[in-house]
Amino acid sequence: MADTLYDTDLIIIGGGPAGCAAARMAASVGMRSILIEPDRLCRNLYRIPALNNVLGGYTSGPELADSIVSELKSTELCRLELGRHVTELCADDDQVTATLDTGARLTARYAVVATGVGPLQPHDVAWITAPSGLTLPPLWQAEADEAEGRALLVLGGDRPIGTFLRANPTTDTRLLVAYPEADEYKIEEIREDSRVTLVPVEHLRLGPAEGASVSAEAVGRDGERQTITADAAYLSIGNAPTAPSGDLIRGVDGYCPPTDQHPRIIVAGDLRSARFQRIMTALGSGSEAALHAYYAARELLAKS
Repeated sequence: MADTLYDTDLIIIGGGPAGCAAARMAASVGMRSILIEPDRLCRNLYRIPALNNVLGGYTSGPELADSIVSELKSTELCRLELGRHVTELCADDDQVTATLDTGARLTARYAVVATGVGPLQPHDVAWITAPSGLTLPPLWQAEADEAEGRALLVLGGDRPIGTFLRANPTTDTRLLVAYPEADEYKIEEIREDSRVTLVPVEHLRLGPAEGASVSAEAVGRDGERQTITADAAYLSIGNAPTAPSGDLIRGVDGYCPPTDQHPRIIVAGDLRSARFQRIMTALGSGSEAALHAYYAARELLAKS
């Protein structure tokens, strides 16, 4: 099938580190791409105040994000579709088709899906009972100035707690961390921090909001009950994969294993698995995904 029948060589869904890396790598081998992102590029990176596990000497998410965004916006072979999201992704023997929220359809030989994950809410986990419809912000969205001198109830022991503490080493914010047994190994890095009070629980029942404070009844693993009060509540219970509907194959955990997908759909970044949710692995998998599409297309052209 001739190139002129496609809108681009590669459709990239998601503008985080994996999607941006895919676009940059595609351009480096001469592939045109269209990158679709409903928000700003690297939006979650801008919310990470401290980094300690990436190359290049970057010490904060915004610093790394600025570098990535600047480079991508100067990449001529990448067309950005910002403020748009994909409602459906379909694949057949000849092409992939991405339908946008505007109703427009884009076609390419291959698609890289790097839509990542979003925060789990209290109703998503069995160890928390919460008022119907309650949604809470993740801890990484907490502003240090607003949290200063306050007590925050943190639900779950996921690693963003350590990031918050490292990014704000002098804050006198108190974190009351209620976490299930499954999170025991995650809280090792914060166990000795004097600003943290650990509350291992079997179950937690959140009460309705009362003015500017929150309260919860915690049932410990020994069956003992206690009431926790705080100025605000935040989440640190993990993430759930987000992906467009259509021909993506999801596992029982909601993630999209790369080896299970249609040959024209390549999954990259955090969407692959909960085990590899790191900036460095996202960048690498995005680059690898673009190269996968490049070599697959060359093989296809050689056969035609």
